[in-house]
Amino acid sequence: MKLQTIRVEEAVGKILSHDITKIVKGETKGASFKKGHIIKMEDISELLKLGKENIYILELEQADIHEDVAGIRLGTAVSGEGTTWSGPKESRVNIYAQNDGLHKVNIPALEDINELPEVILSTLPNNTVVKKGDLLAGTKVIPLVVPEQTVLAAENICRQAGWVVKVLPFLSCKVGVVITGNEVYKKRIRDGFGPVIKEKVEAYGSSVMRVDFAPDNVNVIAGKIEKMKEDGADIIIVTGGMSVDPDDVTPKAIQLTGAKVEKYGAPALPGAMFMLAYLGDVPIMGVPACGMFFKITIVDLLLPRLFAGERITRRDIIALANGGLCKACPECRYPNCTFGKGTN
Repeated sequence: MKLQTIRVEEAVGKILSHDITKIVKGETKGASFKKGHIIKMEDISELLKLGKENIYILELEQADIHEDVAGIRLGTAVSGEGTTWSGPKESRVNIYAQNDGLHKVNIPALEDINELPEVILSTLPNNTVVKKGDLLAGTKVIPLVVPEQTVLAAENICRQAGWVVKVLPFLSCKVGVVITGNEVYKKRIRDGFGPVIKEKVEAYGSSVMRVDFAPDNVNVIAGKIEKMKEDGADIIIVTGGMSVDPDDVTPKAIQLTGAKVEKYGAPALPGAMFMLAYLGDVPIMGVPACGMFFKITIVDLLLPRLFAGERITRRDIIALANGGLCKACPECRYPNCTFGKGTN
């Protein structure tokens, strides 16, 4: 790359090789002059107002890539399943959700790309629930021109990783719900869990296939869970009876079915007494009483991932520790808050 600096007053007839941005606080931010613009005499005063007393004229060498071309190549390489990109604008390419779903980020690949000189890629947190058209990521190079080798290195990282940014669509699942507790089963109190679970499930386009009630009896609860699986439930949610009190037997009932327990007890508050197990390929969520009392709990962090078809592991639950503390704000702002926004 050959770089020549020309005073604005001497730049009439010259072609701009980059955008010149105008910023008015609280009003506008955009290119006042686009690259490729031929500078006219009447442009001189405006350029001076923008603080541009000199104009850069670039002559690219064979191994150089202009920032806009680099941005397009980066956007193309980074955009995966369920995404689209647009730009460049000021060399930045934005990546958007092509459909509703779960935003996924390949964090090792993301970090490797940002290790490269003069390249940036910034994303929404991994496992963010997004709508069609939501902004997911932005990528660009820092200088006006970068060596092609830098862009090739980024493309190679994307190719080897398989994907960097993608959106998994939500599946239409049938959810079976087993509500435990003598107090509800014997109709001493009205059930409060069912409506809460139904609202959460339907928010992702799935449906509750059936709600069964069971007393605090290990065998009865286990039988209800097994019957739900036999009847075709894709996900089973068992509520209540998750603490260490003598009458709370739900964890034992889940184990009695032969389900493989991934984790009992989760580093998320609210949601510490949560259990996740798998009966074959069917996930079972043991939801403690906090799932009814609090608006947002660990259920809201993991349920979208199950609806996206992910198999959640013990390590996934442990990783919730970073960001797993709800601040219990007087007015809940979830998901625009820190809850569940760790590095997992």
